[in-house]
Amino acid sequence: MDLPHRTSAPRIQPLEVADWDPALREQMLGKRPAEMGEAEAPVFNIFKTLANHPKLAGRFARWGDQVLFRSSLSPRDRELAILRTGWLCRAPYEWHHHVAIGLEHAGMSEADIELARAGPLAGSDAPDDVLLRAVDELVGDHFISDVTWKALAARLSETQLVDLVFAVGQYTMVSMALNSFGVQLEPDYGGAG
Repeated sequence: MDLPHRTSAPRIQPLEVADWDPALREQMLGKRPAEMGEAEAPVFNIFKTLANHPKLAGRFARWGDQVLFRSSLSPRDRELAILRTGWLCRAPYEWHHHVAIGLEHAGMSEADIELARAGPLAGSDAPDDVLLRAVDELVGDHFISDVTWKALAARLSETQLVDLVFAVGQYTMVSMALNSFGVQLEPDYGGAG
């Protein structure tokens, strides 16, 4: 079973890089000339869509960089939490992009991806199940129960606990934006060509 797309077309049209505010282009892409477009690396539709709000897009990118690339969680734990969040939020864009990140950069297997989709086993105290239960609780109730917190705190540092809560919060917000704005999945990630 896969996540269905919520919209068949963007509700907010993505802006091509050449049409971005120059300050945002500089911030997001460095000194790469506008005429280079996407020649060096792809610019994803989420950023093209957020380019409609340059001040927010720049700040969002800095915050996203913190949550994704500077987390104290292991890459696998971080991606397991993000994938579960994307699945619970029914966000196909988020899901497909983070499946690729998990498999290519976080040492995840197809079994790990299925675990994120299926969720925690009831009553299990296995580390992955506790992590997934925390995600389910945060998305569903915006609170980690005492039992789950105690089990998490037995293996995660306080910094990792903070990073976990903020990762789930960040990717819940991102999922809401992706779904509501109608950000379309790129062909390389299973979207229409």
